[in-house]
Amino acid sequence: MSLEVPDIRELAQEEGIKEDELKAVLETSLLQAYCKFPDAFPIARAEIDSKRGTLTIWGKEEEDDPEIDCTPEDFSRQSTKIVRSALRQLVRHTEDEKLFGSFLNRKGKLITGTVQQDKGDGENIHVAVGDTEALLPKREQTPGEKYSHGQRLRVYVVAVSRGLKGPEIIVSRCHPNLVLRLFEKEVPEMATGQVSIVKVAREAGSRTKIAIKSNVEGLSGKGTFIGPDGSRVRSVVSELGGEKIDIVDYSEDPASYIASALSPAKVDSVQILSREERKAVAFVPEGQLRLAIGKEGQNARLAARLTGWKIAIQPSSK
Repeated sequence: MSLEVPDIRELAQEEGIKEDELKAVLETSLLQAYCKFPDAFPIARAEIDSKRGTLTIWGKEEEDDPEIDCTPEDFSRQSTKIVRSALRQLVRHTEDEKLFGSFLNRKGKLITGTVQQDKGDGENIHVAVGDTEALLPKREQTPGEKYSHGQRLRVYVVAVSRGLKGPEIIVSRCHPNLVLRLFEKEVPEMATGQVSIVKVAREAGSRTKIAIKSNVEGLSGKGTFIGPDGSRVRSVVSELGGEKIDIVDYSEDPASYIASALSPAKVDSVQILSREERKAVAFVPEGQLRLAIGKEGQNARLAARLTGWKIAIQPSSK
């Protein structure tokens, strides 16, 4: 005997699912349910006839035996529940896959979301982005930064993966590339290739150094990033909660690059000790020594990270 099933074509159209995909999922789910019957045939398959709107279970004892219709008489009510359940799962899976694909394309980019109420999972912050939520873990938060419910927040997408409850999106407020993406919003010349950011070194919440260069003769790289009356860099600083930003001129010459990277300190000269080991010493005026090193060594540390060189700092008098 065959059982009536909902119109597969109509269901597929209503839910925006491919008919073949829906049919295959339903047949698999129905077959799994049939196999739980105590007298189920060891070899069986479920077949949905979309045109007739019927379900038939075909079974046999041995591989070489002919198939017979073994649809259980009391399978009708159960099959209806199975169809509904399988449909819900497939719709959810399809929606999750669409979301996953959408956010996978946004990995490494900037998105804007809204801070949600505490979900009771410790210090993690949930950020609503459209119809889904992203997670801002403690490790990706900027030290000292506070987040309140309903706050609009720009975040950097660091990871997108498939989870048990749909796509899992991890975002960051402390990633160095957040600064890069924020400048892309403020500096249209980056999109045209007139200027570019070569490297970012950041200690989130405190200070960031960016190495920039102009790709057009006569165009000031620093001026372009600073903007009229400092408007561009000020906008980024505001978004980062007052984090200091040093804009450094990139140079292929290590000595020049190191000298620029140690700004705002004035550097008299830089001696390259070893190109292979990337070691150098920067000589600064006595009065600039503390500024060059920075509070708790931060300025020197960021300069080293920005340039990729080990930098010793000494007063010029030596």
